[in-house]
Amino acid sequence: MEADKASKEKAIKEYNAESIKVLEGLEAVRKRPSMYVGSTSKDGLHHLVYEVVDNAIDEALAGFCNLIKVTINNDGSLTVEDNGRGIPIEKHVTGKSAMEVALTKLHAGGKFDHKAYLISGGLHGVGVSVVNALSKKMIAQVKRNGVVYEQVYKNGGKPEGNVKSIGKTDETGTTIQFWPDDSIFSIVKFDYEVLEARFRELAFLNAGVKIILKDEIKDKKIEFFSEGGLLEFIKWLNRSKNVLHKPVYFKKEFDHSVVEVAIQYNDGYNEGIFGFVNTINTVEGGTHVSGFKTALTRVINDYADKNKMLKNISITGDDVREGLTSILSLKIPNPQFEGQTKTKLGNSEIKGFVDSITTQALAEFFEENPTIAKKIAQKCAAAGEAREAARKARELVRRKTAMSIGGLPGKLADCSSSKLDETELYIVEGESAGGSAKQARDKEFQAILPLKGKILNVEKAAPAKVFSSEEIINLITAIGTGTGEQFNIEKLRYGKIIIMTDADVDGNHISCLILTLLFRYMPQLIEAGRVFVAVAPLYKIKKGNESHYVYSDDELKKKLDRLGGKPDVQRFKGLGEMNPQQLWETTMDPKERTFKKVTIEDAVEADNVFSMLMGDEVGPRREFIEDHAKTAQLDI
Repeated sequence: MEADKASKEKAIKEYNAESIKVLEGLEAVRKRPSMYVGSTSKDGLHHLVYEVVDNAIDEALAGFCNLIKVTINNDGSLTVEDNGRGIPIEKHVTGKSAMEVALTKLHAGGKFDHKAYLISGGLHGVGVSVVNALSKKMIAQVKRNGVVYEQVYKNGGKPEGNVKSIGKTDETGTTIQFWPDDSIFSIVKFDYEVLEARFRELAFLNAGVKIILKDEIKDKKIEFFSEGGLLEFIKWLNRSKNVLHKPVYFKKEFDHSVVEVAIQYNDGYNEGIFGFVNTINTVEGGTHVSGFKTALTRVINDYADKNKMLKNISITGDDVREGLTSILSLKIPNPQFEGQTKTKLGNSEIKGFVDSITTQALAEFFEENPTIAKKIAQKCAAAGEAREAARKARELVRRKTAMSIGGLPGKLADCSSSKLDETELYIVEGESAGGSAKQARDKEFQAILPLKGKILNVEKAAPAKVFSSEEIINLITAIGTGTGEQFNIEKLRYGKIIIMTDADVDGNHISCLILTLLFRYMPQLIEAGRVFVAVAPLYKIKKGNESHYVYSDDELKKKLDRLGGKPDVQRFKGLGEMNPQQLWETTMDPKERTFKKVTIEDAVEADNVFSMLMGDEVGPRREFIEDHAKTAQLDI
């Protein structure tokens, strides 16, 4: 006790004025990079690109730019070039060039007073300065006033000399080249496919702007350009689906703001509402999406009721969004985003604006297009009837399913701990593997839920059928969060949801079916980083007293070449073939196992991939598999 007291007294004395550290310039960004770009992994790395490209898009929104070139360079750097006005290089009140101030000071930019930019995606003035801070080197070139200006920055945004003239030009624009700092980012390799998905969206959202993406490493190049904007975007989103009508489209302006909406229903059961604010993908929704949902439900309900299409039911929000694909794009002067990564819109007044505009425009469209209106209302009414059938089916399944204490599935072998951060639920294929897993597990924190073979493909099934499936009900009950609008992450029973299937074609198909269920009915679990796929070994190599597990044919060949001689090779046909000790050592022991975390890098692209892989259209699926068979990843 005396030692503790002395230690506290010492700490109190040492906490003085010198303890208060002032981080100069961009030091704060380097100290806490995740505060500014979300993470120091793959997502954060690509956020750097988006910050630079968003500045070029802001020039396009202001009417000064129609060409953006993005190049992944051979030396690991990335270049973004636009033909906008060029960052001002004139002397700033600080005595330095305006460009140096913009690229080395936080909260310095031309987007605060709305004189240079009325509408902008980058509003905090920290975008490119953060990219500079998190780069080993950055080169900024500006074409302006007939001159090409350049300034070089190194080691986290420190200028190497002043802005200098390096030539003459009759063009205008800005070019930013940067090398991300590998002492900060765990990954510094840019992903062509990730950038491709984002730039396709940007081209659709900014009709008339050409975006060129080039990868010098892979020798690939693609150009994006859209004249039709949202109408082309929604057709592209639904290209793998059977649509019920031509797209509904409207655009309204108010108080220097623009609301643009495209709506199209397909004969499926999944919803896809994609919200954008100043071209930023608000993946977590916000007030604009809430206002749109409210108006959509009201207008369709009113139309169906007025035309006597409802049979003792009312249409809910879930009903009107079944089979819906919709894009909601806002361009507003003062968006209030939650956080620098801008995933949710918070402006309270926007909900009412979008609700009012959508209600008026959609009601007018329905009056002028009764055939389309009738198809949509019939689809939603059928969804309401199916929902009632699903509710009755759920209740019936719950009564029939053998339940243990606490209302959990009888097949679930639960763990004893209830601490969320340390508990794990293994979803296991088959009774045989389930038996091995139950013996192999650590009962303290690992729970096992065996499934009978392949679950229902929810991409093709109506909710009534989905919720009539005993296996799916067991899975949803074990996870605990509920689904759809009733989803509540606080009711999650396990910190990790782990899919553990055989390392063969059937096992991969079962994994895909489970992932489809989670993505369509509980996507928040994936967004929260709670879903994993266990990587099971294909072979066990034994030579003398040594045993080695390998996970692919390529790895087997390399291992055998290294070991030499004639070791004993055992091929695992499935998890059920492993004894509990082998299963623990390879796939369940936290110290040795290999997991792949399932992520959704882009909601638009993920929706498209699931529709393509699990839907009815064969052509796009064949093309996708041919393109990705050799480089397939489980990250989504």
